[in-house]
Amino acid sequence: MNPALADSWREYLSGNRAMGEDAQPFERSGRLIRINGLVMEAAGLKLPLGSGCRVMVPGGGSVEAEVVGFNDEKLYMMPTEDVFGLAPGAQVLPLESPPNRLLPGQGAPRNRRAADRAKHLPVGEGLLGRVVDGGGRPLDDLGPLDTELTRSLQSRPFNPLTRAPISAPLDVGIRAINSLLTVGRGQRLGLFAGSGVGKSVLIGMMARYTSADVIVVGLIGERGREVKEFIEHSLGPEGLKRSVVVAAPADTSPLMRLQGAAYATTIAEHFRDQGKQVLLIMDSLTRYAMAQREIALAIGEPPVTRGYPPSVFARLPALVERAGNGQEGGGSITAFYTVLAEGDDQQDPIADSARAILDGHFVLSRALADQGHYPAIDIEQSISRAMHNLVGDAHFDLVRRFKQLFSRYQRSRDLIAVGAYQPGSDPMLDTAVALYPRIEAFLQQRIDEREDYAGAVAKLTQLFPAPG
Repeated sequence: MNPALADSWREYLSGNRAMGEDAQPFERSGRLIRINGLVMEAAGLKLPLGSGCRVMVPGGGSVEAEVVGFNDEKLYMMPTEDVFGLAPGAQVLPLESPPNRLLPGQGAPRNRRAADRAKHLPVGEGLLGRVVDGGGRPLDDLGPLDTELTRSLQSRPFNPLTRAPISAPLDVGIRAINSLLTVGRGQRLGLFAGSGVGKSVLIGMMARYTSADVIVVGLIGERGREVKEFIEHSLGPEGLKRSVVVAAPADTSPLMRLQGAAYATTIAEHFRDQGKQVLLIMDSLTRYAMAQREIALAIGEPPVTRGYPPSVFARLPALVERAGNGQEGGGSITAFYTVLAEGDDQQDPIADSARAILDGHFVLSRALADQGHYPAIDIEQSISRAMHNLVGDAHFDLVRRFKQLFSRYQRSRDLIAVGAYQPGSDPMLDTAVALYPRIEAFLQQRIDEREDYAGAVAKLTQLFPAPG
């Protein structure tokens, strides 16, 4: 080749390489074409479900959103914050997720690509004593979070054969539960109640008194004022030191409420993988289901049961199954999910579905609350399905006898009240009538009173002699 021509060719290639290095990378983007209620529609951008987006606001700023569905060339997005200021044709940009920093022994997700696209939020010891929102942003004015670890909100399915069995009792500090409805480490239970019967007070007592290394509290869809009250009055300074509070109150978007529940569970999973005993309190599972209903109905999913679409009943077990015991010799997540029974209807579809997927349920009675009986736990309707694996035969016999006497008295209460019952006609009822004042006192407990597991069992034994 002619030397002059070769030099010109090298100069040409060198110039093109320099231009390529200075060029800005191509940025994918779409445009906003419609906002219909809670749903934003975008065109010109193809992203997988669960991807994060930024919708640019004219004049500066942006609104974060998440892809919740698609139809042909259109993306359906749900905002995580207020959409005020958005205009037709606004630019829509994809958000990149940070890499998932796996901890030693954590293992890789089954679907690596899906996990890499999922949203990652902070986890780790730096969250203890902090209050954050559903996006991992601090709400307590204590500065940025002191942690560099992140974890995907999308959890891999847990092989049920690798879970350790529920075999050790958990001391929750409440006499009626410790003795009559014994809870095991790794158990998932529901707290069923209507509004105003004391469920928030009860979960506050459990958060303060339960023997656990870490407490994770998810306040999902409840009143905003309850966040500060729960932290100051229920947890207190000592309780907060070993706790993480994730708050997504009722005035946040439904997407943020869903994300708050997933984030609280993700934090609990992180500490379980570190071998810690974790108490997860979710208030409430009903508001989580309502948030999913809002999203599903907004993108056109048909309602099937009292306005709830099918995806709600698919999401509930997916969330609940993430809690529980880890592998043998590892940590555990003992979870309490409050379930709001609308109109005190225990056959509410969410309550009925939750009852089927949980390992037990405690029902709070409005009638007991109206009588000043606290905690207002209805012993007859409540059950701990793992209790038979946790207590001995002598303890179980005492519980059975307690329930028999309590139930016999309740069925004959009206007859006793009007004087229609003749003593001596039913020996078991005679025993129930004689013991009922002590039984009722045994079931009640002050908010500032803690009863450990051994003390509760001892008092149950002293209540009446064991049969035989």
